[in-house]
Amino acid sequence: MLKTLRISNFKGWKDTGEIHFSPITLFLGSNSSGKSSIGQFLMLLKQSANSADRQTVLFLGSSDSYVELGGPVDMLYMHNPKNLLDFEYHWTLPKPITLTMANDDANADDTEIDSLSFHGQIGVFGKDTNYLEVESMKYAAFRHKQKLLAVALERTEKGSSARAYKAVTDSFKLVRTSGRPWEIPSPYRFYGFPDEMLTYYKNAWLTAQLNAAQEQFFSRISYLGPLREKGERHYRWTGFAPASVGATGKDTILALLASRTQNRSYNFKPKQPLCNMETIVAKSLKEMGLVEEFEIRKVTDDRQDYDVKVRTKGSKTMTDIPDVGFGISQILPVIVQLYYAPANSIIIMEQPELHLHPSAQSALADVMIAAISARENAKPRNIQLIIETHSEHFLRRFQRRIAEKKLAENNFSAYFANNDRDPARLEALTINLFGEIENWPKNFFGDIKGDIFAQTEAALNQ
Repeated sequence: MLKTLRISNFKGWKDTGEIHFSPITLFLGSNSSGKSSIGQFLMLLKQSANSADRQTVLFLGSSDSYVELGGPVDMLYMHNPKNLLDFEYHWTLPKPITLTMANDDANADDTEIDSLSFHGQIGVFGKDTNYLEVESMKYAAFRHKQKLLAVALERTEKGSSARAYKAVTDSFKLVRTSGRPWEIPSPYRFYGFPDEMLTYYKNAWLTAQLNAAQEQFFSRISYLGPLREKGERHYRWTGFAPASVGATGKDTILALLASRTQNRSYNFKPKQPLCNMETIVAKSLKEMGLVEEFEIRKVTDDRQDYDVKVRTKGSKTMTDIPDVGFGISQILPVIVQLYYAPANSIIIMEQPELHLHPSAQSALADVMIAAISARENAKPRNIQLIIETHSEHFLRRFQRRIAEKKLAENNFSAYFANNDRDPARLEALTINLFGEIENWPKNFFGDIKGDIFAQTEAALNQ
């Protein structure tokens, strides 16, 4: 689970300050305030970690990637190539790992850790080419919040190569292999200790373990964008199990069909019987007041074609999903991803409430509270939600559930992106145990009181 994040010199952010994440974290703000940039940055790191080219420091994207940021200078604050992209994040591991630290000359004990932090600095080089290079990268390992050791690579100008680095450690000593002291080459991607570390040092196996832990962290992040694909009349399924519903929700029904083969059962709500994913989707849609029934049917026995049927309130017949309101096709990927994502996932969503009426937006908050609380095959799922939203109704339902003790205060946090001056600020909203926000920004959701007063005054003057 992501615990903290700080970003400097990225897009509109000179410095976000340290962001503290909860199982549910909301980002709010006006249009173009920078709130979407937080999720974009995480997806930039994910697509870079997934890039086939290990020498590309950051993969800034293409037409079919999660984010497309243009050139290196385009993503920097004020488009200033002298600005260093500086970022740091801390995450907990799904289960503790043991770093291998022993070597031939010293009998260092192996060290068990339960969380890691990573600090990276990336600069733009080349007046004409504008390519990215890692200035420095540093891992710190923790157990029970206590820092045990740190290992870093720092760019050095003293080497024979312009891309030479030196290793720097804290509370741990790397032991050189006998022979010529070769220079350390550049990291791979933005985070990876080069393979040569294992040759140059007798006890550097932990650097490969740190690389692997970073890659596993990003493998657990998924993204669902603000505009999802509309429902189709028929779906063909050949047994394919997608990794997620996809950034536009195109694999939503395939994910539901795949769940039939995965033997996954959930405690949807406390003291309720176990149910499968399709039952959860049907119950969620009904609780949101969107449909009375939901099912996926096989069209014929001899073909792998399926259609999705729903029965809306007041209707006696089942209808194809393209023939009902657009909102159902937009919210379906949200609900499916909440449960299809594997345990220990981080789910980033932009405007999940889009195209829903106010009462359904409020009910969506309850669906998300149920999702982070649900158990899968009798085990906690440890799902984390990072959500960018514009909805007052959505936020207020979370506030209400905190006041009712149905959502623990430490399971929820919210931030407001305030760009009323330059540089923009990311303000943590203080929510007390009564669910009240103690530091509401001015005109947070517009001037509601002012509108009511002006309306009343106009009526009196007629």
